[in-house]
Amino acid sequence: ARRLRCHHCGSERPLPPSCPECGGEQLIHMGYGTQRVAEALAARFPRIPLLRIDRDTTRRKGAMQAMLDQIARGEARILVGTQMLAKGHHFPRLTLVALLDADYGLFSADFRAAERLGQLVLQVAGRAGRAEHPGEVLIQTHHPDSALLQSLLRHDYPRFAAALLAERRAAALPPYSHLALLRAEAVDTAAPQRFLAEARRLAGQADHVDVELYGPMPAPMERRAGRIRAQLLLQSGSRAALQNLLGPWLAQLENLKSGRKVRWSLDVDPMEMF
Repeated sequence: ARRLRCHHCGSERPLPPSCPECGGEQLIHMGYGTQRVAEALAARFPRIPLLRIDRDTTRRKGAMQAMLDQIARGEARILVGTQMLAKGHHFPRLTLVALLDADYGLFSADFRAAERLGQLVLQVAGRAGRAEHPGEVLIQTHHPDSALLQSLLRHDYPRFAAALLAERRAAALPPYSHLALLRAEAVDTAAPQRFLAEARRLAGQADHVDVELYGPMPAPMERRAGRIRAQLLLQSGSRAALQNLLGPWLAQLENLKSGRKVRWSLDVDPMEMF
């Protein structure tokens, strides 16, 4: 379609004919998502029917069900998609699953990434060979000797989980601590940091020695949909201590003038750190 689309904010624009910075016209399409994978497979296996299932191809009403019907009729022999393919669908003819770039789960700023990788491996393993045909799972990685991956390959999820829990205990991460994340975003670059700095000052005035404060700091995805994002993390080994701080503190935040210039939210036990 020769259009650029952001999957985080939904904005679209035509593909520019030249670089907006230098004016160069030697632009090369370098997407690394499902579209590029599908193109490579189609070139390698031109006579085998291929179906791509992702957010772009399923955005129209009924598109997802239509594709699932195609798969059920055996009209697609190669499926390329995101994690939505691994969740809740039964493909009786599926005998081979390839999981690309598994390293994102081993080396990520999100401490839950490895846990999600383990869940995904188990899900895709359950998709391959569920009927009378035996199945196989291939995992792409630069670290095949990783102890975590080896545990998954041996179907030893208890060992995998024990290793993750040991890492989290050493780093005082959940479930061995409790978190709350105050997020702020605004068009004005300085507004989120200003609000979060005041929020930290108020939290620091409270007599809660068992709660640690980290930030304010830019969010891992600092700019999204034209807005600047920042966050303040609260961590405690005691849920009661954290809750005792949050109640009065939330009331103070609602009265901050700087809070009226940002869009903010308080996420207790956040599942996403972005």
